[in-house]
Amino acid sequence: MSQHQEVFSDPRNAGRFQEASLQNDESPDCPKGKPALRDRSSNEIQFQRYDSVAIAKYYRLRPWLYIWRTLVVVWCFGTFIFNLAWDKWTGQTEKNKQKRASQLRKVLTYLGPTFIKVGQALSTRPDLIRKDFLEELIKLQDQLPPFDNQIAFDIIESQLGLSIDRAYREISPHPVAAASLGQVYRAVLHTGEEVAVKVQRPNLRPLLTLDLFLMRCAAERLGPWLPLNLGHDLTLIVDEFGTKLFEEIDYVNEGYNAERFATNFRNDPEVKVPVIYWQYSSYLVLTLEWINGFKLTDTENIKALGIDPNAIVKIGVTSGLRQLLEFGFFHADPHPGNLFATTDGRMAYIDFGMMDQLEETAKETIASAVVQLINKDYEALAEDFVKLGFLTPNTDIQPIVPALEKVWGNAIGKSVGDFNFKTITDDFSELMYEYPFRVPAKFALIIRSLVTQEGLALSLDPNFKIVEVAYPYVARRLLTGESPQLRKRLLEVLFKDGKFQWQRLENMIAIARSDRKFDLLPTAQLGLQFLLSEEGRYLRRQLLLALTEDDRLHTEEVQSLWALIKDDFKPQQLWDVAFNTIRELSGNRVASLIPIANILR
Repeated sequence: MSQHQEVFSDPRNAGRFQEASLQNDESPDCPKGKPALRDRSSNEIQFQRYDSVAIAKYYRLRPWLYIWRTLVVVWCFGTFIFNLAWDKWTGQTEKNKQKRASQLRKVLTYLGPTFIKVGQALSTRPDLIRKDFLEELIKLQDQLPPFDNQIAFDIIESQLGLSIDRAYREISPHPVAAASLGQVYRAVLHTGEEVAVKVQRPNLRPLLTLDLFLMRCAAERLGPWLPLNLGHDLTLIVDEFGTKLFEEIDYVNEGYNAERFATNFRNDPEVKVPVIYWQYSSYLVLTLEWINGFKLTDTENIKALGIDPNAIVKIGVTSGLRQLLEFGFFHADPHPGNLFATTDGRMAYIDFGMMDQLEETAKETIASAVVQLINKDYEALAEDFVKLGFLTPNTDIQPIVPALEKVWGNAIGKSVGDFNFKTITDDFSELMYEYPFRVPAKFALIIRSLVTQEGLALSLDPNFKIVEVAYPYVARRLLTGESPQLRKRLLEVLFKDGKFQWQRLENMIAIARSDRKFDLLPTAQLGLQFLLSEEGRYLRRQLLLALTEDDRLHTEEVQSLWALIKDDFKPQQLWDVAFNTIRELSGNRVASLIPIANILR
């Protein structure tokens, strides 16, 4: 056995490599000369899935495994809390705000991967963390020095059951990237394909397991005393975080996520997803296609390739909207290291550890909320917040509506193009301290995703406005949706106080037409089919009432709408739409529609 193999075979030594890697941003308020992490004992087990009961049972029988780590964590956070209290007692809170925010970031970095992930999660919770801390936690980097190369190669060989030479024709002698959970090598398969090889940090699971155990113990004891607007028991929040974290370090799960993501975008020529090479992958090693391109923040090289940064921005935002509103399966960690502009002008996603799923009702409500926002219908927006879980069902929304109007109205300004999502997040964080808002965990990931995407887009195009891209997609989604739920959402948007809103329909069509994928003809056919269907009875009645309101025939609205869409139609096309619609209706249904009285049924 070689010297390196002996090092890897002893979990204590593997722990030391990890300790060394975590001291790159040592906090001055944490123990000097001591590592943030103790050596792992040789008999510590590896939990494959997060199980709070099993983890608690394991550690409570082995207190020697967590005593030192507990002391280190308590010392670091105790010092931080004491400094906050001292600032308050001495009247220096405002003066030292930035200093304390920076101290918190350093403490989390010093304590290692679990706490780095906690900090990143908290950076999306304006309902829990004050604004100055949020801004500092956003800077929290998921990067650490690499661990020893030979240890990484030993992990690859033990996981794949192959020597490095048999698995790969070539492999880089040093990692091309390193993060808190693992590092990446560039390699070439014997069949010639260039690949990226992700290797997990040694002894990572015991480290995460121990920290999650300590967090849950703290949540059980401190949760009832903390004035947090969570909507759930704090231990449930820790458990959800632990489950997601264990999913992120399961490279088999990440491979499945990548393939599902690729299936969703299989017909989109603008989105690239790397191929997974399963014969060279395991729970701790993932081999996937190498992507040639540049990070989205590398604007100079992107422009040097002759790629329009604005086009890349639009691809990124549109693909993000499709994930949220069409597939429901979304990438929850689109930071600069995970998104690339390829040499042929596509957007490439390369990391699929942190993914989540939205239910159909949530997708529909998000689409509805975007339109309510653009229409400045803040009462309907508040109702959508209730449906999404930001407000409890028994919340009185009437006092909240003016506050929403103040925050969102200022953010939108005079036009859609004035909207800035980061500004909204900052203003909304202050609102959450005054009203009973809470951020559901799933939407914390979405907020993080949107803020990150907007930041990336602004780095490519300083004049970028996310809603100018998002709203045409949302309008098209509502106008062309064939599901009963989407049609219901569309009707909710088009009616206000029982009256049909012609201007809203015109605005939606006008904005949807700015999306090059929007085709008005099939949309018109879908609309006509719905209007003449049994489900469209209410809409037929309301349209007729709107056209005959105040005992006169209102033709100006119809004329205005026709002026908007007439260029999209030719006489033959109109005939085709009408013919195809009637053909798809049953004979009885057509007969029932002929008497005008039936329209008023």
